[in-house]
Amino acid sequence: MKNQKEIHPRSFLFLILFLFSTSLISLKTLKKVNIQDIRISGSELFSKSDLVKNSSLKFPIRLIFIKTNFLEKELKQNLSLKNVSVRREILPFGLKVHMKTRIPIAYGERIFNDEKISGFIDKDGIFINKQNAEDIYLSKLTIQVFGWKEKFKKILSEILIAQENYEFDIVKITFSTNGFLTVEEKDLKTIFLGFNPNLITYQLQIINNLKNEFKKNNFSTKIDNIDLTNPNKPKIKVFKP
Repeated sequence: MKNQKEIHPRSFLFLILFLFSTSLISLKTLKKVNIQDIRISGSELFSKSDLVKNSSLKFPIRLIFIKTNFLEKELKQNLSLKNVSVRREILPFGLKVHMKTRIPIAYGERIFNDEKISGFIDKDGIFINKQNAEDIYLSKLTIQVFGWKEKFKKILSEILIAQENYEFDIVKITFSTNGFLTVEEKDLKTIFLGFNPNLITYQLQIINNLKNEFKKNNFSTKIDNIDLTNPNKPKIKVFKP
């Protein structure tokens, strides 16, 4: 005759609680989420309705069916966010959305469907739509960017980061319709940089050197423009009245 093992009351209670909790979780995940079940943190700029308008969410929807990774990509793209995390939660029940907005460091303008759209640029070269920018940063902006396109964000980022680390003061960055890059510096005026993004690091170093020489020697001649399309042979044109 086989010995029968006794089930300890505490183990039995644990088993009951475990089955109850898993059943509760299963039921909760099948429960439908509504817009009032969204909780936003990290920014006060966006409302629950902004999240719905800028995503494919259709309420009510069962919690388990919400594709959080896809929703994060939608919100990051449509709201110009630096980062966003979306989590399904049981207690409290609902959807938790944590956002990190981008910090604008320049005014921006882009062309979309033959229409000029005004906004802002962050140090990653990302375009931020006007309604997606925090007002607290806007009073300090001194740089303008014209002709922004997705393909220019890397070179634009390098210029904006150099602006923080070097001595020059860029006030305007312009990409023509065919991609020709021109910048305007406070003292050095118009600087032609051309089409080759691989030269930008070298070109920025030359701009910084010129600005230092300008300050050191108290150069009084008014510069009209500088051509750095060939950085090994810079051409400086001075203003002649």
